[in-house]
Parts: sequence; C-alpha cells; structure tokens
Amino acid sequence: MAVIHRTTMSPTKLDLLTEWLPSRPWYRGAQRPRLAKAGGFRLDDPAGEVGIEFMVVTDDSGARPVTYHLPLTYRGAELSDGAHAMIGTSEHGVLGPRWIYDGSHDPVAVAQIAALLSGNTQPQAQSASDTQDPSVVVANPISASPVAEFAVADGADEAAITIVGGPLLRVHRRLDGEALPPGVPTVTAPWRGPDDAVTRSVLLSAHH
Repeated sequence: MAVIHRTTMSPTKLDLLTEWLPSRPWYRGAQRPRLAKAGGFRLDDPAGEVGIEFMVVTDDSGARPVTYHLPLTYRGAELSDGAHAMIGTSEHGVLGPRWIYDGSHDPVAVAQIAALLSGNTQPQAQSASDTQDPSVVVANPISASPVAEFAVADGADEAAITIVGGPLLRVHRRLDGEALPPGVPTVTAPWRGPDDAVTRSVLLSAHH
C-alpha cells in the first residue's frame, strides 16, 4: 500500500497544474486557471516505486466553473521517453525531488487503470495510507490483458489509450455529465463542487 506523507511539496501540485493546464487541448478556462481540489483517489504501484493519483480539480477562471480529472504519477527519477508527458518537478519534504507526469502517458499508471477496470486492483483513499476507497465504483468489469504496449491520443475532452491487443481505455478529462451507453465498463467517483454539492461522474471507461 502507498504511504501518504503529511509534508510539503514545492511547488505544489496545484501550482504545477496551473502552469500546465492551459497547454492542453481539452482545457476551457482562462489563460491563468484558478484551481481548487474537488476529489480523487489513488492506485498502488505493485512495485511500490511510482505514486499514482487521480486528482479532480475545479477551475473557476472562465465564464463558468469547469471540473477536470487529472491522472498524475510521481516518480523518483525521470521517465524514459516521457518528456512529452511531463507536468513538472517538485521537492517533496520527505522523498526529495519528484518528477510528475500526466498518468495517461505513464506505463505504470496505464497498467493499473486496466487492472482497475478489470476489477484486479482496489482504489485507495486519496489522503490516507493503507485505506481502500469504497466510493470509487467499477461497473461492468472488462477482461484485461497485461499492458505491454499502448498509444495515447489526446482529444478535445479525453485521452484515448489504445492497448495493443486489448481494449481502448478512455480517461475522461472534463467532468461535464457525459452519458455513456448501458453496459460500458466504467469507473465512477464522487467529487465536491464549488457550491459544496456532491456529484458522481465517470472518470474512466473501456471500449472494444
């Protein structure tokens, strides 16, 4: 199980995302986002080396608030061939320098997304060690093969992860109430809006 350290990060995750988000094709706010954490969860890396977090943030810099789902990975060294997916670096108060990546392009996170959608790993609480998160629900699990190779296409509202010899995984970037057909494998989780209302959205889905 991942250990959650009560410490500082400099710059913070929200600081790094404020700089990175405007470069994304699916971002819809002003040039300078105003971000607030709205929810999320974690997955464990079986090797215990890479932190995997699914962060939900709300940006109120535009005409209306927009909520984004942002898979992140935290590494103790640079990811080989991962420059295109790098969000930034930060100094962790316990672990030292951390390289932070868009998790939809990180092979460790992609493998665990496939495992989650197939019911073969358990979602973990975002801010507590060794604690499962029952609010994250997997529906209609897939039969997933081990992820060896994949390709990612970043679209206007999602990241489409094509698994070689396996399913198409979708990372839903903007949480705007998209409805999916019945029977689609999904991962849903709650998040809290600016008005303190709780909404449940699809964060991840799979298609053949």
